[in-house]
Parts: sequence; structure tokens; C-alpha cells
Amino acid sequence: MAFIFALLLAIMPSQDIIPTSIENYNSVESYSVTLRSKSGDSNEEMRYYYKKPGFVRMEFIEPHKGAALVYNPLKKEAGLRPFGFFKSFVLTMSPDNSLIRSSKGHRVDESDIGALLKVVKKLQDGGKTEVSGEESIGNRPVVVVSVKGEKDFTVNGIHRYILWLDKKMFLPLKVAAYDMQGKLIEEVLMDDLRINIGLTEDFFDL
Repeated sequence: MAFIFALLLAIMPSQDIIPTSIENYNSVESYSVTLRSKSGDSNEEMRYYYKKPGFVRMEFIEPHKGAALVYNPLKKEAGLRPFGFFKSFVLTMSPDNSLIRSSKGHRVDESDIGALLKVVKKLQDGGKTEVSGEESIGNRPVVVVSVKGEKDFTVNGIHRYILWLDKKMFLPLKVAAYDMQGKLIEEVLMDDLRINIGLTEDFFDL
């Protein structure tokens, strides 16, 4: 298997890796993952669940332990349960409400892997892509890919992405975003990624 993957990387142009990742993601119906993100002094951890065509459930671990946030793409509504001990108290709001954006301004309806890959592809279209090596995250082998804008080209203030892509599906298990000065904007680790896990729509209710 390792030989086959090495051969695939050798014959695949680096520019094709992100489109391949997007194509593979398009075949994913649902997934779950533990997200651990850091940005400056801010650290966030949550269990994240996704189901097409856009159902989202976030269960917060740090900060706001016990809180939960869901999004229903059919109603285009988000539901927030701010207190784990008060399960009947749920707020309904628009997904663009600033109260439910992440510390970096990410919206709940644009929080899945597909939304990330679209931004990476925009940067790739105005830049270059390089494969910088192979590593492991946990016990999963990954290929490390750098996508960097040409000259001063940025997307949402991001000039460079480094992605650690799972060798089987080319889906990201870790992502780091940098600005024009090379300063880290945000780093996200995606632990225990499981795909096509048969989530039902009622799982995304609070």
C-alpha cells in the first residue's frame, strides 16, 4: 500500500492534490471529528458532526464545556444551547449572528471540511502547491502539502496553508494558516476523523 501511494504521489501533479481532496470529500455523506484549534492565546476544543446537505452539530469541550450548537440547512437556522445543565434552554438565531462565530470569525454554516477546501482551492488558483513530505498524525500516515499565494495574493487574509492530508482519502487531519508575514493565524488538529457514520437528521436537534 505504501508503495502504491508513493507511486501515486510521484505521478500526480501537485496542483491536482487539492482538487482530488475536494472530489473525495464530495463522496462523504457524514463525518465526525474532534477539533482542537489554537490561535494566539485562544484554544478551542469540540466534538464536531456533519451530515449533507449541511447539518452541523458542535459539542463544546473547551471553552464553554457542555454547550452545544447545531445548524439546520433546510431551515437555515442555528440553535444554541449555552448551558449543558439547562438542556431545555435553546436559542434560535441566524448563522451569521456574531454570538455563534468562532474566535476567528468562522460561521457554523461554513465550518465543514468542504468549506475549508474551497478556500484552499481559491488560494491555490492564485498561487502554487508543493508536497513537502510525509509524516504521521497519531497512527495515521499523512502527506504534507503547502499552498501559497503568489506575491501578495491572499484569501481572507491567508497567504499560506499547510495541510496534513490523510493518505487514503486526501482529507485534512491538520491545517495551519499563515498571513503575509508568515505569522500563524490558526492551527486546527482533526482527531479521530470518521466518515460515513450513518447520522440521522434528528441527531442535529437540541
